[in-house]
Amino acid sequence: MGGSNVNKIRKERFVVGLARDKYIPLVERDSGDITYPIWLLINPKYPSVINDIWRHVLDEMQDKVYREIHSRIDTNNIYIRSVVGDCGIVPNSLNWWGNEVASEIESLRKIILEYNPKILISFGGFPFEFLRRVFEIKPQKGPKYWNSSILRGEFDKSIKSFDVNHTNLIPLLRRVVPNEKSIETPVYFNHYDSEQYFQYAGTKISERIIQNKNSLKIWMK
Repeated sequence: MGGSNVNKIRKERFVVGLARDKYIPLVERDSGDITYPIWLLINPKYPSVINDIWRHVLDEMQDKVYREIHSRIDTNNIYIRSVVGDCGIVPNSLNWWGNEVASEIESLRKIILEYNPKILISFGGFPFEFLRRVFEIKPQKGPKYWNSSILRGEFDKSIKSFDVNHTNLIPLLRRVVPNEKSIETPVYFNHYDSEQYFQYAGTKISERIIQNKNSLKIWMK
């Protein structure tokens, strides 16, 4: 395979679209400004969530923010990070939370304590459980626990308990396309399609951001 084709595949894999703003490359482990109040935490096996989920949710956020306060979120420096640096240590049902993952948890805990982000948005079950363990939230859950309906419940609880004075964990789904074999099957979307999910999630997050607009340094100048 030629070098140009390799570069093209690499770019397609890691390019992320942040709503209607410019496209930026996501490096192997992280990208953006670590001091930015909003972080996106992903499973390195699924970098496409930034395009498939986040950019649609962010579109809805930007739309509501503009309509309500006539401003826009500056997305250029949103911090994006793979919760582990190696796809090979992502836990599965046979190898659940080995020593390498425990080390990554401790590392992220130190980084969060240092930079104090206000909003941590995760995608899917593994990154959310990873963050729960970073914050030592009990009880610990297994690999098949985080189905879509439970993640939705956690999303609603995180929105309800949002406190800008602390770091807020906000879980999103990794995918919303119905698939009975997926542990994230959107069973609670019997009457909702993916577009409505994006609208719901984006609206709820933006409501909390608007309420705390003076405490978040995220606005375009």
